[in-house]
Amino acid sequence: MNASIDILEKPIARIKKTCDLLGISSDFERRLPALEAHLKTLAANGETREERLAVSGMAFMKQS
Repeated sequence: MNASIDILEKPIARIKKTCDLLGISSDFERRLPALEAHLKTLAANGETREERLAVSGMAFMKQS
């Protein structure tokens, strides 16, 4: 039995919730592919902490 754990699922959910609270959910949807690529790069470089990925993702959203 193979089980797949997506370490990006929770950080992306946190970022989406924050964007919804800030009223920028349309920006979130538009930028989701770039955000996922950014987070995948961080994960490939060894970052696996959910909190750090969420904070980095929010900083990425703010920059663009």
